[in-house]
Amino acid sequence: MPTIALVDDDRNILTSLRMALESEGYKTQTYNDGASALDGLSGSPPDLAILDIKMPRMDGMELLRRLRQITEIPVIFLTSKDEEIDELFGLKMGADDYIRKPFSQRLLVERVKAVLRRAQPREATAAVTDANKVIERGKLKLDAERHTCEWDGNQVTLTVTEFLILQSLAQRPGVVKSRDALMDAAYDDQVYVDDRTIDSHIKRLRKKFKQVDDSFNVIETLYGVGYRFRES
Repeated sequence: MPTIALVDDDRNILTSLRMALESEGYKTQTYNDGASALDGLSGSPPDLAILDIKMPRMDGMELLRRLRQITEIPVIFLTSKDEEIDELFGLKMGADDYIRKPFSQRLLVERVKAVLRRAQPREATAAVTDANKVIERGKLKLDAERHTCEWDGNQVTLTVTEFLILQSLAQRPGVVKSRDALMDAAYDDQVYVDDRTIDSHIKRLRKKFKQVDDSFNVIETLYGVGYRFRES
């Protein structure tokens, strides 16, 4: 079974989450602060990490920033903060999901299952057949089975959510995908996200590609409609 890392300075929350996840068959790693978690997760990466934001020594935002330098494991933020700016900032940094306290343990378990499902290699869709699981569009090369992405021969490391959004766009160049369509492609039906979540992931995708090619411009915005992958 997958291993889930739990990072929270509230021991009661750690204990309740550990029990809820282990009752579902998951293995768990627990940490009381971001600094100790960084050491532990670097040496023994889990399949998914659930991070509190407000913690001593190193908060969840900084922990995610440092983790993203070494790994793209799925991350769910768990926080008592309720300001929209914190959610958007977390998503822009590469978080895959975001849950506010107080929360239902049942909901969190379902979110964990949904994110893990997205992290698994998916069967080819109608647009990506069994004989063609690698998408090549100009300088872009996406390998769904290996979860690898290249731009002009340079590796671009994407989170699971970012990969699924880009895959959906690249499957049909020139076709406009609404935010709802991109949400359907990247998120499980049981997970609710809003339009701004997709916008945050698109911004991060563009930033990552511009780091290897400043002229990158193939993801087009059609204001009020959605996004499309530019035709060659």
